[in-house]
Amino acid sequence: MIWLSIALLSLLALAPAAIPLWRRTRQVRDERSAALALHEAQLSEIDRDLAIGLIAPAEHDIARLEIQRRILVADTAPAEAADAISPTLVWVALGLIPLVAVGLYLTNGVPSLPAQPLGPRLVAQHEQNTKNDTILNKLKQTLAQLPADDPNLRQGYLLLGQAEASREHYAEAAAAWQHALDLSFDPEIAARTGEALTRANGHVTPEALALFRKALDAAPKDAPWRGAAQARIAQGEHDQDNP
Repeated sequence: MIWLSIALLSLLALAPAAIPLWRRTRQVRDERSAALALHEAQLSEIDRDLAIGLIAPAEHDIARLEIQRRILVADTAPAEAADAISPTLVWVALGLIPLVAVGLYLTNGVPSLPAQPLGPRLVAQHEQNTKNDTILNKLKQTLAQLPADDPNLRQGYLLLGQAEASREHYAEAAAAWQHALDLSFDPEIAARTGEALTRANGHVTPEALALFRKALDAAPKDAPWRGAAQARIAQGEHDQDNP
């Protein structure tokens, strides 16, 4: 069944290229046939004119040579066009495209891979989210029980903030990183906290603006995030000046 689908999709994909090529080939043939028919009619006409005495034999010979020359030009014009872009080569190339695609699929793909419907994937994602919630809740409980002078407390809040940010729970990430900042200030963590607050609220809040400024003041000159922090500060100041 999959091969039939591949064949149908290949035909649909190649149709936009194949149809104009087929029309062009037929058009060239029609133009050639029309030109040859016209010149043959002209030959018959000058023969008739000679027979009834409308033109002299010398004029007839000159006209006949000219028409024969035009017939030769019309007869060879399609061949010259074909030399530029051979329709046969184009058709062969179009036919090779699906074959190459199938070859690449068989080489790099997994034809035996079973289908993955959306429903089961959503269920699996929900189960994974539930597991993550359980793990993070346990981490929060553990951190809440640690004494303030425990060296693992700050690292735990940093990990919690990173986990929440990876799930796009920016408000929770900002709260976790703020706990880490309260224990020990770090300019990069301050910038991350400001960014999380900004994403959680959809704009640069006053709290986020203060964090960006404080982070920038304490940041090394070569900090890679300085430009992003400066941009957020400019955005926050603009929002304050234009409420």
